[in-house]
Amino acid sequence: MALVRVLRQGGEFDQPTFQGYRLDPRPGQTVLEALFDILETQDGSLAFRYACRGAVCGSCAMHINGKYRLACSTQMQDLGETIEIRPLGHYPVIRDLVVDMEPFFAQLRSIRPYLINDTPAPEGKERLQSPEERKHLDEIIDCILCACCQSACTMTLTDPDYLGPAVLTKIDRFASDSRDTALAGRAESVDSEHGVWRCHGIFNCAEVCPKTINQPHSIAKMKRRALKRRILGHA
Repeated sequence: MALVRVLRQGGEFDQPTFQGYRLDPRPGQTVLEALFDILETQDGSLAFRYACRGAVCGSCAMHINGKYRLACSTQMQDLGETIEIRPLGHYPVIRDLVVDMEPFFAQLRSIRPYLINDTPAPEGKERLQSPEERKHLDEIIDCILCACCQSACTMTLTDPDYLGPAVLTKIDRFASDSRDTALAGRAESVDSEHGVWRCHGIFNCAEVCPKTINQPHSIAKMKRRALKRRILGHA
């Protein structure tokens, strides 16, 4: 038998309050499935966010037993007899485990997260990329925007204008793409106290990433590009 303690907020809870639920975890049961069990058999007012249930969308990211994780890929049997669940940190709580992600997506939109190419498009075909060029994206393209790294970062807590590891990694994803021609502009956009220079290299982001992406590596690359643009005038 396991005790699942969920931090409840909103609705009947005026203040953040832990509420406990007893469950008998079955083999292979995930935290997301356990939350559904609670919702369907014990407390229909519990609120949480989910979508794909397959660790692809990032919707069910939350703080589970001291670490930011995806509820749909975290096994109950690995967490012990007491499981404590909180919402993502650094974001306004709408209710229970559901947070307002708009500040995160606003920052993401600000860095133009799409390919920019001002050269004439090839007639009748797409812009080509070699396998060697594609290898530069092999890890960073896997980001699912779950915001686990943003919540684990101490700098996103103390500086709300800091772009954060997920957004900076997304910039590197396009800066590293051979089809993108906006490298200098992307390097300039992160060359500030709220950009790459706010990162203190604590590595919390890399430790919690469910896709094992090395965000500090991407941030270090953007630092080099920013310095190169300053010194040489181009990134």
